[in-house]
Amino acid sequence: MTSPADVQPATQSDNPASRSSARPALLLTRRLPDAVEARASCDYRALLNPEDRAFTGAEIAARATEIGADAVLCCAGDRLDAAAIAALPRSVRVLATFSVGTDHIDLEAARARGLTVTNTPDVLTDATADIALLLLLGAARRASEGERMIRANAWTGWTPTQLMGTHVGGKRLGIVGMGRIGQAVAARARAFGLTIHYSNRRRLPAELELGATYHADPEEMLAACDVLSLHFPATAETRHWLNAGRIARLPPGAILINTARGSVVDDGAVIDALKSGRLAAAGLDVFENEPNLHPGYRDLPNTFLLPHLGSATVETRNAMGFKALDNVDAVMAGRPAPDRVV
Repeated sequence: MTSPADVQPATQSDNPASRSSARPALLLTRRLPDAVEARASCDYRALLNPEDRAFTGAEIAARATEIGADAVLCCAGDRLDAAAIAALPRSVRVLATFSVGTDHIDLEAARARGLTVTNTPDVLTDATADIALLLLLGAARRASEGERMIRANAWTGWTPTQLMGTHVGGKRLGIVGMGRIGQAVAARARAFGLTIHYSNRRRLPAELELGATYHADPEEMLAACDVLSLHFPATAETRHWLNAGRIARLPPGAILINTARGSVVDDGAVIDALKSGRLAAAGLDVFENEPNLHPGYRDLPNTFLLPHLGSATVETRNAMGFKALDNVDAVMAGRPAPDRVV
């Protein structure tokens, strides 16, 4: 696994595009870290977004047309549907997304246009796994309630029964999707004394499984999950995967953790379960239709909510940007993109 520290920005001499007198044009749809924008501006005729305005798909296509873009470096919040992709100028050869997930891009439309689509795997594994553990501990130990109490000057002092939460040691953590991030979460959770259950398309070899219990069927695993952590992509098949029926299979008082995509849970069902106590708590970093999350979450005391911070470290975001640019560099130089999705 590549760590953020191992990912270095290319120098101008490393990139054949930068040696050309007519540098390719690159559209950056959002404001990116300074080091990433500096490299992009050195190697390309880059159109930046210093105000970090969120553009619609049609506006992204119009900006790409304005500069005759050869490449677009987009982000997870950009909705590049079939209409937006059709409106891109013919000069665009690659869509490099600043994310692992590609559910914001119509991949079939991109394939039909002959566009290369790339993502940024590997470099955000550790940062996202750290956030998953933060959510687990924050939800289990009622950290949001305690923090609000302090800020509201409502704490009157220690009492024996104040904000008693759940001790995670000895509990069973069920992970759906045991890829790089799922494995990194498992490694961290073991240090807190949780036992690991997982479900994945394929069973891991013993040297990666490390004693975890494998369940070929995630439905069968749910009954063994005191904590359920979701780590699989958002697709049409996984939309609202965690619904009322699957919540009912969890042990009463289970804790939900989601750092995958908001659309993989049915918000109404989760909120109902949190209100009834069927779920003891939820730690959520992602939401369907974010930033317009379901308002029902905000008033629930047993939610620990973060604004999509999974990869939000300087080191990780730089590494993501450099990886996206590595992919653009490869396509512009006529080489296979190292992280090609389409």
